[in-house]
Amino acid sequence: MNDEVMVFVIVLVAISTIGWVVNNWIRAKHGYALENEWKGMTPKTDPAAERKIELLSSENGRLTGQISRLEERIAVLERIATDPAERTAREIDALR
Repeated sequence: MNDEVMVFVIVLVAISTIGWVVNNWIRAKHGYALENEWKGMTPKTDPAAERKIELLSSENGRLTGQISRLEERIAVLERIATDPAERTAREIDALR
């Protein structure tokens, strides 16, 4: 009876280990972070991905600035289009 219990324990440990290996293999195959032996996550690092994130962040900042400048210009154009003609003419004359 004691041998049967030991075999049962060994089978449970083997099944758990195989499950953990298969789980990590599937996660790695699909690009997810891997579990380490202390239940923490080991992120997948890719230098090309980090560089791409850096470039996209800088481009995002540049485009945000460009959008704000365009919004200011649109506001001026809207003000010119909706203002009475006399006031616009006075402002133009004042600039001369």
